[in-house]
Amino acid sequence: MKVFIDTIYVYCTDFIVNLANIFDLSYYEINAIVFIFLYPLLTLGFMVVYFVQKQRLRRIKKHNKIFAQLRK
Repeated sequence: MKVFIDTIYVYCTDFIVNLANIFDLSYYEINAIVFIFLYPLLTLGFMVVYFVQKQRLRRIKKHNKIFAQLRK
């Protein structure tokens, strides 16, 4: 298990270093951009998608329930 975790850590660190080189920024700047801006934005975005989908599913279930009652 330790080898797997170490491999993932090395891959992620290498990915951040490569991004820093591509955008001509430091490792710390890319790290801050990813973990202070992108990660929270993605988390909030996925929460919004979750709640929107939950509302849609609730509406569909309600519609199907009414439709089933009309068919009787």
